[in-house]
Amino acid sequence: MKLIILDRDGVLNQDSDAYVKSVDEWIPIPGSAEAVGKLCKAGYTVAVATNQSGLARGYFSEADLTAMHDKMITLAAEHGGEFAHIAYCPHGPDDHCNCRKPLPGLIHQIEQALDTPADGAWMIGDSIRDLEAGAAAGCQTALVRTGKGEKSEHKLTSHDSLSEAPVFNDLADFVDWLIAQN
Repeated sequence: MKLIILDRDGVLNQDSDAYVKSVDEWIPIPGSAEAVGKLCKAGYTVAVATNQSGLARGYFSEADLTAMHDKMITLAAEHGGEFAHIAYCPHGPDDHCNCRKPLPGLIHQIEQALDTPADGAWMIGDSIRDLEAGAAAGCQTALVRTGKGEKSEHKLTSHDSLSEAPVFNDLADFVDWLIAQN
């Protein structure tokens, strides 16, 4: 299985420092749904690993999160894409869970749900903690400049395990590169 794991906010949709709290605030990054479709058509299995501490903070409900994910699923499907699994951490930063990135718990959930190892898979994120979670699970990592990516890019060099991570303008740019490699 050729597995690609994506962060959500800042990779698939616009991020917000005030949190993405509703389906109306979930705005796709141009080209992201098409990129998921391209991955699936090229034989990749796509999963999502996303911290959603807004649940613990009371900023939105499980129903709101489901509506956001339904929108994401629908948009990807319009371009021939699908998400094999969506793993999310509902906890706050002080809850001491094992699933909140930069810990690899969400990636382990994806491994269990899909019955496949993530070792060697790609983890694509817009923050250092996304890439740290991927690296901890044995993934190859790549940073996108969308979302918090531009602010995170200069931090790559201070992380030995991430300093070689390639950087792309957005998910579509990564997907074009990946498909060209094969």
